[in-house]
Amino acid sequence: MRQSSAERVRALLSHASALVWAAVTALLFICAPQGASATNDQFIKPRGGAPAPSGAQTICRDYAWACAQSAALAKPSEDSLRRISAVNAQVNRSVRAVDDDRQYGVAEHWALPTSIGGDCEDFALLKKRELVSLGIDPRRLLIATVLDRQRNPHAVLVFRSDEGDLVLDNLTDKIRNWRETHYVFLQMQDPNRPTGWVNVYASG
Repeated sequence: MRQSSAERVRALLSHASALVWAAVTALLFICAPQGASATNDQFIKPRGGAPAPSGAQTICRDYAWACAQSAALAKPSEDSLRRISAVNAQVNRSVRAVDDDRQYGVAEHWALPTSIGGDCEDFALLKKRELVSLGIDPRRLLIATVLDRQRNPHAVLVFRSDEGDLVLDNLTDKIRNWRETHYVFLQMQDPNRPTGWVNVYASG
């Protein structure tokens, strides 16, 4: 249901305040001293539990596969990276980028893309659905919220390979290790319990 102008303004202000707080907190973590091993870490490290992002609070109810988990973490097949690269490029080509305010009249609404298009988190959801249908373990596919290189709010899909965390991004067809993105990672689905979320606050 479309919100009134006043309600939309309040929602946008609330969203903006949350982003500012997240950005400030992230910078505090980034500027804090870290051991030499942290700079070589190829995996994103959780920093405790977190509430789901405002637009993601119903995705487990709406899409069971988005939060599914196997009894044991399945080893990636030899062609997993090929499948991931192909799905990333195909979704990027087939979906038009349309922000939530224009499509739904709200600041944040996580859903699969429509015939009109979708926002960054909608790209990530579609990629996760497609990869789960191809047999990729859903616990290796984690949606993450970030600040991009211009420090704008953004969302990506993380593939947890045995060698490190790889990023599927609607801004590029290239699959990159999270360190190579130069994004600030804010939150991510919990690798051990995808129904929950964890804080990250780390810079790639």
